[in-house]
Amino acid sequence: MLETITNIDVMEKDIDNLGHVNNSVYSSYFGIARKEWYHKAGLSLEEKQKRNIGNVIRKIEINFLKEARLGDSLIIITRPLRLGNKSYLLNQNIYNQNHECLTNATVTIVMFDTINRKSIKVIEEIARNFK
Repeated sequence: MLETITNIDVMEKDIDNLGHVNNSVYSSYFGIARKEWYHKAGLSLEEKQKRNIGNVIRKIEINFLKEARLGDSLIIITRPLRLGNKSYLLNQNIYNQNHECLTNATVTIVMFDTINRKSIKVIEEIARNFK
């Protein structure tokens, strides 16, 4: 089972008027971490474009537990959760430098044929990481 760890430092552009990371920024953080997961799974953006396939988010459920603030060093752990025929779920957790879980997400992703614009069977590069 492939698990990746992504490090992100909170920057001023990520902060809202309440002095913490804006809720919309967490989706961006999770996206950066998923790109790293795909890359380590052997499925780079270039490879997806060459094969005319993609990963489409069907659903993302985010739980905000504690705030992240300017200067925090975040650790995002991405791991496979469940494999379906044409879709799969990833679990993602964000921790701060004190190892406190700040946010977690469950992401439902569908394999997608970019030419025919329809879902396809999950490819082996993804599927093998759920075993």
